[in-house]
Amino acid sequence: MRSIGELARDSGLGVSALRFYDRAGVLVPAWVDPVSGYRWYEPRQLEEARVLARLRRAGMPLADIRLVLAGWSGADTGLVRELLRAHLHRLEQGLSDARGEFSALRALLDHRENVMTSHRIATVCLSTAAPELAAVLDAVRFAVSTDPELPMLGGVLFDIEGESLRVVATDRYRMAVARAGVAGHDGGRVQVVVPTALADAMRALLDGEGPVRLSLDDGRVALEAGDRQAAGRCLDHDFPDYRRLLPRPGGRRTVVEVAALRRALETGPVRSGEAGDPDLSVLRVVDGGTVTLCADVEEDPDRVAVNREFLLAALAAGARDRLVLEFGAPTAPIAIRRPEDESAFSLLMPVRLEN
Repeated sequence: MRSIGELARDSGLGVSALRFYDRAGVLVPAWVDPVSGYRWYEPRQLEEARVLARLRRAGMPLADIRLVLAGWSGADTGLVRELLRAHLHRLEQGLSDARGEFSALRALLDHRENVMTSHRIATVCLSTAAPELAAVLDAVRFAVSTDPELPMLGGVLFDIEGESLRVVATDRYRMAVARAGVAGHDGGRVQVVVPTALADAMRALLDGEGPVRLSLDDGRVALEAGDRQAAGRCLDHDFPDYRRLLPRPGGRRTVVEVAALRRALETGPVRSGEAGDPDLSVLRVVDGGTVTLCADVEEDPDRVAVNREFLLAALAAGARDRLVLEFGAPTAPIAIRRPEDESAFSLLMPVRLEN
């Protein structure tokens, strides 16, 4: 007999996935300890678990997976082969349809690029306080993408408008926004994407209390702090319109003690993913506005699963003893805000639970 942990290790399915498939009646353990509730599996079930893992990675619907496993060990494998063939056909048809839609979208983008004019201005010179710029860079740095396939996200957006500099970073799964006041710019809106290495070099200069000078000129950005300077080329990419991703008002808001929530995340229940998948923490807001962590077996329509590492990073970047967590629908991003500064916040995309 194999324990659930051993079966998870040998099959490629996570422990939480095996528990889910047990509750769904797809892969039921051979014996469950009546006292501890611990699950045990027969040796033959290892092959079934490996088949299940492959079907899951191929995106087969749960109803079809159940039928495949039911017929896997039988003498007549005709049904299994037909189910595999039908699912492969659906995948191929879906890929063909997606290629057609993407081709149409590329044509639309080509047309827009031909008619659009750049919104950037050639030269901008402005000043801001060193501690203020340092704080906004610290608030967003954790959310910068490291995906080489998406170079436009591999930097920090500087969005300048009037007397406001908004600094934004996103890796698609999380986004951070912070604002600093600036002086000396009275033109229209200007956006540049500062490469991560250059943004880090700028941050290293912001160890004083006085003003610093930021200048943009023909795709080049420079920060001057006294007699020191960090300068380089901006990324030649447009950053996504982050304003369309901002949370809508009206969510449930609760103030959390950051130290207590960090301890709960580090020691509380976790849904362990498969190899390479992140560990998830499942949150819910109970009566009185307290944020709690759900155990793996708990069911609650309002629970929200998040990447635990990402949430811990967002709490650290918030740099406050107390932060505001704002929850919308279970599928909507969670907003992490500073109580005294609504302009500085981060968003964390929820993770869909299997069940």
